[in-house]
Amino acid sequence: MNHFHYVKDELYAEDVPVLKIAQEVNTPVYVYSHATLTRHVIAYQDAFKDIPHIICYALKANSNGAIINLFSKMGCGADIVSGGELFRAIKWGIKPKNIVYAGVGKTPEEIEYALKKNILMFNVESPEELIQIDEIAGKMGKTAPVALRINPDIDPQTHPYISTGLKKHKFGIAIEDGIKYYRMARDLRHVRIVGVHKHIGSQLTKVEPFVDALKRILLLVDDLHKEGIHIRFIDIGGGVGITYNDEEPPHPKDLAKRVIPLLKDRNITLILEPGRSIVGNAGILITKVLYLKKGVDKQFVIVDAGMNDLIRPSIYGAYHKIQPVIKKDGSHKIVADIVGPICESGDFFAKDREIQGVKSGDYIAIMSAGAYGFSMSSNYNSRPRPAEVMVKGNEYAIIRKREGLKDLIRGEMIPKFL
Repeated sequence: MNHFHYVKDELYAEDVPVLKIAQEVNTPVYVYSHATLTRHVIAYQDAFKDIPHIICYALKANSNGAIINLFSKMGCGADIVSGGELFRAIKWGIKPKNIVYAGVGKTPEEIEYALKKNILMFNVESPEELIQIDEIAGKMGKTAPVALRINPDIDPQTHPYISTGLKKHKFGIAIEDGIKYYRMARDLRHVRIVGVHKHIGSQLTKVEPFVDALKRILLLVDDLHKEGIHIRFIDIGGGVGITYNDEEPPHPKDLAKRVIPLLKDRNITLILEPGRSIVGNAGILITKVLYLKKGVDKQFVIVDAGMNDLIRPSIYGAYHKIQPVIKKDGSHKIVADIVGPICESGDFFAKDREIQGVKSGDYIAIMSAGAYGFSMSSNYNSRPRPAEVMVKGNEYAIIRKREGLKDLIRGEMIPKFL
């Protein structure tokens, strides 16, 4: 559920007309609903309230400071994959003791930074990384808390680019090697084993892959217990999907109903890493129609947003609903490609999509854009990135200023030899 709805044929974000935001802030602009964001966090909190747990919001989905700050005030931790995300998380209020650090390529500098901040644990992706963490922790006179990211070889039944839990993927340690590398970790002087981590993919629409993966992880936990290695945290990752088109993803309570019985009698704290399922449907991208263009075989609607603003359709073929900001009674329908101004054939938001007839100056909303929208945006074609806005009730605030031309060259320097 989200809080974007029509009032007398005009699209509103909560109690604010989207047209008002588009005209006052200009386009393209991301608009987020405070009510939707909080509702989705509460859904996870309520679903898992009967067992010890930490909700570590996945910053990769949307790392805007206002959103992170909101979640920090609601008691969330953070799932991070870079030193930059660690900086953001702490800057905007997340407690280091609630931060878990994943990612296959942690640099020595990032590891040192995380150790200085005393994060909850590193989700270690390889034996070499484990040795690196041990060495750095030793030089710093610290002991690093670690979980090994175990690859359970479970098919998440999602898009191959966002699937991470099979043997062929770069992520984690094969489950059959789990005991061997936990023994290795136990023998290192400057690491402390605290958990097990798994994450099998993103945009999952069924509970079964989560459950199957967790069952395999619990078998490993039991084997570790026999080895005298006791696990405090099981991090089951994130990946619950959202409705972009006609998907019917599970509600957090559906996941909890299957997961809690598996953990109920264990002295273990569950860590969840939701991202998309919290922010995805809480945000939309508003863009203005620039031109209509009739080609030989099809019609194009050219808008002022481009693939640099929202790249998911270009790289995943991802579907986003597209709705008019103002519905027009009796308006004819057209079938068109909705495209941006970027000089790439892959610069599109929809192909052969039936939409309400539009003209230059009309506004349209690209829905379900709160996750992996702005966070994957770029300055390709030297385009300044868009503004971001948060709505709460009948008011809104800019939570990121639109970039200007000078922002495009910040940090660039001409060498003396030119």
